[in-house]
Order: sequence, then structure tokens, then C-alpha cells
Amino acid sequence: MDLFHRPVMLQEVIASLGCRPGGVWVDGTLGGGGHAEAVLRETAPDGLLIGIDADEEALEETGRRLAPFGARKILVKGNFADMDTILAEKKIGKVDGILLDLGVSSHQLDKAERGFSFTLDAPLDMRMDRSRGMSAADLVRTLPAEELQKILRDYGEERMAGRIARALVNRRSASPILTTAELASAVLRAMPRGAERQKIHPATRTFQALRIAVNDELASLRKALASGTGRLARGGRFSVISFHSLEDRIVKDAFRAGEKGCVCPPDLPVCACGLKPTLKVLTRKPLIPGETEIAANPRARSAKLRTAERI
Repeated sequence: MDLFHRPVMLQEVIASLGCRPGGVWVDGTLGGGGHAEAVLRETAPDGLLIGIDADEEALEETGRRLAPFGARKILVKGNFADMDTILAEKKIGKVDGILLDLGVSSHQLDKAERGFSFTLDAPLDMRMDRSRGMSAADLVRTLPAEELQKILRDYGEERMAGRIARALVNRRSASPILTTAELASAVLRAMPRGAERQKIHPATRTFQALRIAVNDELASLRKALASGTGRLARGGRFSVISFHSLEDRIVKDAFRAGEKGCVCPPDLPVCACGLKPTLKVLTRKPLIPGETEIAANPRARSAKLRTAERI
């Protein structure tokens, strides 16, 4: 089952959440259930886990994996950005821990028809929830060059964003870009000579940027950080595993803002906003996987774990 998605930094995550018997715990990115299973074991005999995932296949597979835990787990199809609504619908108030693992699961990357990877030719989809929203092919087919450039620059940190965006628009005027191979080829052709010899594939940042845009990942993360903090009981922990600098920056800034509280200008003699600190940051520097884990699971190499505690 770990082949569906090998959980990253499993022991570090369990320690960061402060798992103990009882309580209510939220896994907002259920995936293959590796983290969820460990949480359920550590919170036995009466801990309750709410597992959320937008991917129906992940819910089906993980439902079978977690079946032995019976009513101690509640699995919900949804986006972690809607955590507040989901918990309200389940009549759950405060929770003792929240985990978000922001990585794309190995199952999604390795299953060609999901369209997440340029290493497997498939329809250009990239939606976590395939029942809703625009696919990556839709974005590439319809967005003007300026909007494509912004997506590639802001979400992929792609230095050649303008060049690639113009190339995609020119390419689609002849025929639509419908598959992962077609997109990867179009990006490669747009790059300067010798780009194919880079350490990472020239299309990596473009695929990352389109995936983030298709699933509105950064806005969802900001919403989840805000609503999740409000749902934590005093002493509850919020742990987030991110995989690139944009996500990590959002998590770091949100946790630091929660720790600071007041947002008044520094030169204001008395606080006027009335905002009090809500969090204590437990990871001044993010935890990263060890060499042994990276050797066993190379996809873990860019993971960073940050944790804050509700005060």
C-alpha cells in the first residue's frame, strides 16, 4: 500500500503532532493513508481521525487500508481549504492536531492518465478532483500569453516564462496541446539550446506551475492555514509538509503572523488592531528528511516540515 504514496518523514510528523490516546485529529491530505494510519495507531484506543482528500481513488484505496480502525476514522471527499465547513458538518468543534502533506502522491505521478508527469504520455489533465474545474489542457488552450506567463513565473518560478508562454500560444494556433508529451516537447523547443542537458527536465517548472493553477493550490493553502488555526484546541498542533519554496514561504509567514498577533505599524505607540498571538512556532527552521529516507524515497528530497502550536 505504501506504493500508493510513501509517507514522508513519518516519525517526525507523529512527533510534531504530539499524538496521544484520544482526541480529534485531521489529515487534510489523506493520500495513501500512511500518515493517517500512524496517527490512528498512536491515538488508540479512542482517537478520532478526519481524513480529507479531493481524489476519489485515494479515498477508495485508503478506505480499505484504514478499515480495521472502524468508526475511529471518518473519510471525506473534499478540499482541505474547506476544512472548517467539513468539520462543522460532522459536528466537530476543536481538534488536537492537523496535518497537511502538500506533495502530489506517487500514485498520481505514476498513473499516466492523471496527466501530472511529463515522463508518461497521457491526456493533459492534472486535476486532483477530476469531476470539477478546468484541466491543464483547458488552461493551455484558452489563456492569453500574458496570463500563461504569469502562472509560469509566479507558480513555477520559471525564468523563461515569457518565452515559453509565447511558444505555447504559437504552437496551439496550429493544433491544440492535449497531452503531457506535447506540452513537454513544446516547452523544450522554446528553451535555449543545451537546455536538455540541465539537471532537471526543462518542463519541470511548467508542469508544477500548471498543476498549482489547475488546483488553485496556494489559495487553498492560505485558507486552510487560517481556518485550521481557528479549529485547534489550546495546545493543538498544526504540521505542514511542503515541497517547494512558494508553499514553504506561505506556511512560514502564516505561522509567524499567528505568533506575532498584532499587525499595527511598528511606530504606532499603542496597538490598535487588537490581534493577539494565537500560535507558537515550534520549528524555527523546517525539518528535512535524512539521507537514509531520501535514498529510499528520492521524491522526499525537497520536503520541509513546519509545526506550530495553538496557545
